[in-house]
Order: sequence, then C-alpha cells, then structure tokens
Amino acid sequence: MTVMETTAGAAATGTRTDVCAAPPERQRRPDGQDSYTISEVVAFTGLSAHTLRWYERIGLMPHIDRSHTGQRRYSNRDLDWLSLVGKLRLTGMPVADMVRYAELVREGDGTYVERFELLEATRRDVKARIAEFQDTLAVLDHKISFYADAGRALASERSR
Repeated sequence: MTVMETTAGAAATGTRTDVCAAPPERQRRPDGQDSYTISEVVAFTGLSAHTLRWYERIGLMPHIDRSHTGQRRYSNRDLDWLSLVGKLRLTGMPVADMVRYAELVREGDGTYVERFELLEATRRDVKARIAEFQDTLAVLDHKISFYADAGRALASERSR
C-alpha cells in the first residue's frame, strides 16, 4: 500500500492516519521465494543493518543463510523471529535473556519448560510495569483535571 493509497483509504472512511508514524506495510514474498537482503529487512523492520549484524554476532539470529557471494539472505521465518524479538525488547526483557530464549528454541522441544518460565517471568514484569503506568496515568489525569478546572475558573473571573 502506498502513502497515497493509505491517505485515500483514510479519507474514504473518514479516519485520519498519520502516514509518518510508521513505515508503510510491505508485502512479504511467498514462502520459497522469500530471500531478502539486509537492506530489505531494514526497510521491513526499521532496524538498522548494524543491529541486524549485532543480533547475528550475539547469537540472537545465528541461522541467517548466505548467498553464493556471502551476502546475508533472510526468510519470512527470520522476519517473524525479528518481530518476536521486537516484542520482547518492548517488554524490557534483557538482551541476555533474549539470547538465552533463542538458545532454548534452537535446543528443541525439550526446553519448553525453561522457555515457559522465562516468558512467564517476563509477563509478570510487564504486568507490574502496566500497573505502574496505570498509577502514573491516574496522577496525570488528576493533574490535568485540576489545571482544566483552574483554567476555567480563571477564564470565568476574567470575563466578569
């Protein structure tokens, strides 16, 4: 979908879309034809080529195929993995834990319990952070309400 299509679609439905907020969705290639260069993966994910290479070096993505000339070739499965890694980063999971999770995945089905425990601990941390954010939001709402009321009172006094 192009920026023009996104804007036209938003106009047709009466909604506004900030086309600058995120990179446009790209169409993935069908499995079997899904050989992406590092620059294409950069465009898909918003990650830098440096970050992708670093992920490979630290073992977060050690299975990247190479072309006959040595260029990295990513698959749809790699894009899915990068999407998961992005979600794990948003949770605040330490990189060491993400690397451990990747190692457990590579080790196979016998690591389900360890993976479960790692993800469950991350989930508990996320829920605690959400609760902190909800408390913070309540404080902000209170302050915003206070200033809105104070602003109306000042405006009312000035109009007399």
